[in-house]
Amino acid sequence: MKGLPEERAIRLAQYMVDEKATVRQTAARFGISKSTVHKDITTRLKKLNAVLYERVQQVLRTNKNERHIRGGMATREKYRTKAGNGRTPRP
Repeated sequence: MKGLPEERAIRLAQYMVDEKATVRQTAARFGISKSTVHKDITTRLKKLNAVLYERVQQVLRTNKNERHIRGGMATREKYRTKAGNGRTPRP
């Protein structure tokens, strides 16, 4: 994703707010690293647009509060797909 870092920060933030996306999802969507997304939406965005910054922070807080649930669901799905290997998956 080329262009000015300031423009990129706004685009990333708007995407995160609109889609309620995680940093990882946003990085994958735009083809950049998670570190770049995080730097843009925390450091650069705060200086550019305080209102959008606060909206992104709310999305980040929500994602942080829900990450243990998503991790548990991913682990559960992992063992469900392995169930066909002759072993009984754990509940």
